[in-house]
Amino acid sequence: MKGYSLRFYMAENQKHHGTLLYEWLLEQARRLGVPGGSAFKAIAGYGRHGQMREAHFFELAGEQTVLVEFIVGEEEASTLIEIVRGDHAPLFWARFPAEFGVVEPRPS
Repeated sequence: MKGYSLRFYMAENQKHHGTLLYEWLLEQARRLGVPGGSAFKAIAGYGRHGQMREAHFFELAGEQTVLVEFIVGEEEASTLIEIVRGDHAPLFWARFPAEFGVVEPRPS
């Protein structure tokens, strides 16, 4: 199948409507019927402000980047982006073409 890898980037301690932003985003996708999504914590990186963040510094606890990714069709990707825009959720996003599928186990 063809669709998109839709990625959203945020700080792990960032909140939206009193909820962690990555949890809010995953819940929006679940309500939309997206069959799955995952949140990944970065070990190091920097964003548009150029500030380097690395996981091994105690004082940066909670400030690491989180990537939330969904593999979705075109309609789901557009709808999820519109939900984020409509709610003014402070997110950076990227959409990439993807080919995907499921490999089923061999029958016994």
